[in-house]
Amino acid sequence: MAGVSRTVLTTTQMFSRFVTNTSKNISCKRCFSVTRPVQGEKPLIGFIGLGNMGNHMARNLVSKGYPVLVYDVNTAAVDGLKQAGAKTASNPAEIAANTDRIVTMLPASKHVQEVYTGNNGIFSKVVKGTIMLDSSTIDPAVSQDMAKVAEGKGAFYLDAPVSGGVNAAKQALLTFMVGGPDSKFPEAQEILQNMGKNVVHCGAVGTGQAAKICNNMLLGISMIGTSETMNLGIKLGLDPKMLAKILNMSSGRCWSSDTYNPCPGVFENVPSSNNYDGGFGTALMTKDLGLANNAAKDTNSAVSLGQRAFEIYTKMTEKGYGGKDFSVIFKILEEMSGPEVEKKKKEFYDQ
Repeated sequence: MAGVSRTVLTTTQMFSRFVTNTSKNISCKRCFSVTRPVQGEKPLIGFIGLGNMGNHMARNLVSKGYPVLVYDVNTAAVDGLKQAGAKTASNPAEIAANTDRIVTMLPASKHVQEVYTGNNGIFSKVVKGTIMLDSSTIDPAVSQDMAKVAEGKGAFYLDAPVSGGVNAAKQALLTFMVGGPDSKFPEAQEILQNMGKNVVHCGAVGTGQAAKICNNMLLGISMIGTSETMNLGIKLGLDPKMLAKILNMSSGRCWSSDTYNPCPGVFENVPSSNNYDGGFGTALMTKDLGLANNAAKDTNSAVSLGQRAFEIYTKMTEKGYGGKDFSVIFKILEEMSGPEVEKKKKEFYDQ
């Protein structure tokens, strides 16, 4: 499920500068060999995008013994990976010039386009035969466009979005949904299995993104449903931990209830018990639900709940909750409840 470091700048501000902030006069020195490693030697992997998810993913590659070359606009994130044992690059082009295996984890379609096709982007220095694995959640059409550009340069772009959240990224338990040619999947799997427990080949380029946006549409819907259920149960006098226990041994069980419960105090080490900080941002969920709704329009698919979830998360983002974890919907519902619930609902959704 894709977050990026927010130490100083907002996500959009940081990544809009992803390429333009780097010097146009930087030359890509070949500090590393892009030849295939000898038997038993692990290859250098380039990693771009060290946010909430990418940071842990890159660290897992380092911990598994891979040499890793990283880049992010957030220098604090880069410094942290350097201390963990990674090498650092000045821009995406430098990474492309020095390795033939690259993983990217970026917030949205426009950031992927900039990092791959910008003046200091990957495609400006990509080496023939390079395999690029994009774990961002973006429009499937953008993935297909990137794959066409890569093909023209003799390289391979595969979409490989993830699901599982920050804790799964930290523990290397992610699920990867991969879209790309059959012939390149084993090579992709060899890299991705170091960061996750499930690596699934979905089909051609773009099908990984299709699977991901379907998954996240369901996730957004289920988080709203879980939050409404927990809020109602508490109002009826039920202990939240007891209610969660019942849900998780009954037919209402889902990931939002048994792993990522939105009610503070039900589980430790989830955003709801940390003032909804960290995790998967509301703004990113809004973006993913928008992708799902666009896809529904393009395919004439009926997604009534998906559309409503998109409207709710859009309003949450507009109200200033974009930087909070998407489970903050529980807090909003809790504050909305009470004697004037209908008035508060109208004020929240109509203003």
